[in-house]
Amino acid sequence: MSDKIKIGISIGDANGIGPEVIIKTLMDSRIMDYCTPIVFGHTKVMSFHRKTIDSTEFHFNVVNTSEEAHHNQANIINCWNEDVHLELGSSTPAGGKYALISLERALDDLISGKIDALVTAPINKHNIQSDDFHFAGHTEYIQAKTNVSDSLMFLISEDIRVGVVTGHIPVNEVADKISKEKILSKLAIINQSLKNDFWIQKPKIAILGLNPHAGDEGLIGKEELDVISPAIMDANAQGILAFGPYAADGFFAAQTYTQFDAVLAMYHDQGLIPFKQISFHNGVNFTAGLPVVRTSPDHGTAYDIAGKNQASASSFREALFAAIKIAKCRKESTELSSNPLKLSKFSKDRD
Repeated sequence: MSDKIKIGISIGDANGIGPEVIIKTLMDSRIMDYCTPIVFGHTKVMSFHRKTIDSTEFHFNVVNTSEEAHHNQANIINCWNEDVHLELGSSTPAGGKYALISLERALDDLISGKIDALVTAPINKHNIQSDDFHFAGHTEYIQAKTNVSDSLMFLISEDIRVGVVTGHIPVNEVADKISKEKILSKLAIINQSLKNDFWIQKPKIAILGLNPHAGDEGLIGKEELDVISPAIMDANAQGILAFGPYAADGFFAAQTYTQFDAVLAMYHDQGLIPFKQISFHNGVNFTAGLPVVRTSPDHGTAYDIAGKNQASASSFREALFAAIKIAKCRKESTELSSNPLKLSKFSKDRD
């Protein structure tokens, strides 16, 4: 039996670029040196996309279950029997339906331990909505399925890591959704993730303010004084090395983020705009705080280029390797925690 990491892959919206970037990533046979990839979708869907990028020599190994996956090939599980009519570049009910079927099947295997991590290709947050899916995105859905009270949208790359306190909500609701308790919860998730998933022993976390100039001592908003600073003080009392609040514009312009292991932004665009500016082609969305490992590329369905052989696989490839690294770190952490002698030696080696 191979000890390679098993990576499940959901295909996302089949009318977008998800299948294309999956194929482009797995065409590199060196991937199989690091993991056993298992795509949850259908061979006919993937064959259709394979022809659009002129990669007819690439083939999947068809299996019925994750346990049957061949460790030196790209595997695929057919998750439905009917033919799917594809309309590349369009949002259709079928695109949402089969994206959810793929995700559900992959997530079942992830939760049951049949695969070690999941990489999700992009979905359309509108056409996937149904009686079985009424969430703002992957993050919220997987959090609910794993029965976790809180999780974190954690954007990661070699250059920067950014988490957000509030995710997919309207901007006019952000201030009301920010509380000391919520900030502390996100800080605790980041701190634990940096230790367990990235093996950073004493992580340093920067906290951004909500208002321009971080409130300018209360002149442009009170959230920094009343909510954010008290949260930072409480975090420090709990042993979390949190600093701030920093004014977001100057913080990124001066590259102050390079002095920290992670940054916690107050809302979606405050964190994601600079993150994408810094790591546009290799950024990864990692859902921290879950009992399972899930990553995704930092882009959407990109209907405008679907089927045109223009999509870059860079972000998806990075998401795949991030999932491998995090899954391995977690396995090592579990082994170390269950072996006191090994943990003691490891700690000395790290000092």
